Amino acid sequence: MKIRDLLVAAMVLSVLIGALYWSNHHQSAKSSADSNPESSPKILTLQAADIAALSIRKKSGDSVALARNEAGQWQITAPQALAADQDAVSSMLSTLTSLNSDRLVEDKASNFDQYGLTQPSVEVEITKKDGKTQKLLVGDDTPTGNGAYATLAGDSRVFTMASYNKNVLVKSSNDLRDKRLLTFDSDKVSGIELTAKKQTIALARSKDEWQIVRPKPFRADRSQAEELLRTLHDARMDLSGSEDDKKASAAFGSGTPFAAARVTDITGTQELQVRKNKDDYYAKSSAVPGVYKISSATGPGLNKSLDDLRNKKLFDFGFAEPDKIELHDGSKSYLLTRSGSDSWSNGAKMDPVTVSAFVEKIRDLEKLSAVLPSSECRVALAEKASTLRQFLCGREFIAIE
Repeated sequence: MKIRDLLVAAMVLSVLIGALYWSNHHQSAKSSADSNPESSPKILTLQAADIAALSIRKKSGDSVALARNEAGQWQITAPQALAADQDAVSSMLSTLTSLNSDRLVEDKASNFDQYGLTQPSVEVEITKKDGKTQKLLVGDDTPTGNGAYATLAGDSRVFTMASYNKNVLVKSSNDLRDKRLLTFDSDKVSGIELTAKKQTIALARSKDEWQIVRPKPFRADRSQAEELLRTLHDARMDLSGSEDDKKASAAFGSGTPFAAARVTDITGTQELQVRKNKDDYYAKSSAVPGVYKISSATGPGLNKSLDDLRNKKLFDFGFAEPDKIELHDGSKSYLLTRSGSDSWSNGAKMDPVTVSAFVEKIRDLEKLSAVLPSSECRVALAEKASTLRQFLCGREFIAIE
């Protein structure tokens, strides 16, 4: 009986020990869960399409306000009405609408002043289409310097957020304004008129083909025409310096005319005038008011001549291989034909590598009359013809027997 009672007592003791262990473990886990809420909760969760207006106020006193117009485009409304850079605003909204914290500092803070949130360094007020607003407050930097304290107005929680997210939100009107000097649609441009190097050149585009129409008709070099179009499209205000409007206007007025361009698309014609003052370039545009310093790359990009823009290729058959080439040298004639991937001359199959090299020589022939007097041009073209003849009749151009 004593052994039996001892076994029963041992079993009861084991059950009690197990229950005590489970109870203590469960309580510890619960306590841990209660004391460690989600480590990096979202500060804001919004839909960009629902935001109708936005204002950013800095402790320094600088502020910028934006609102969508009837077409849904963002416009700067303060400190002055300006067109906004849609990409720059969208980038900022992308950060703002899904703003994550690094961590939750306090769930129920009683002293916001210790985090610099009583007088925040940045206030971002968000107004939704339904008229409701939310205000994000950004306070002091964290001791490590890689974050900042943040909260929402009316919320008792205090978070830390990454410094790079703070930097995305600390924007001025210069950061967010549309800096384009010309606002045309590149895909809809039908013509460009450029005055530079004491001459005026007019180009017209039909679909993807460019043609010089002034001073007289020439084939245009497509790559050069597209490069000129990109230079005009990418012309931007340089707002990085400290020059005010008066200084920029004075520099433009005393500068030397450098280039002028007129670009026509389906909405009309826009004009850009560029002047050089010492080593700097200043521009005035019909599309936006004011005079602005511009990038040093824009000015030289407009310094084009007729010879730069015209297509000087003697033959212009693009990247496609020609089906037939005839070469006449006095009484001798050579005929090269292509069938599929094979090339033939007088019934003999030709070496494809050498044929391709020969075609490239023809492709690269340039018409020299644009840059040389007629007598020198005839000599130069004769030399090119001699080179072709030597290549065609030389050892490289062989038939595969």
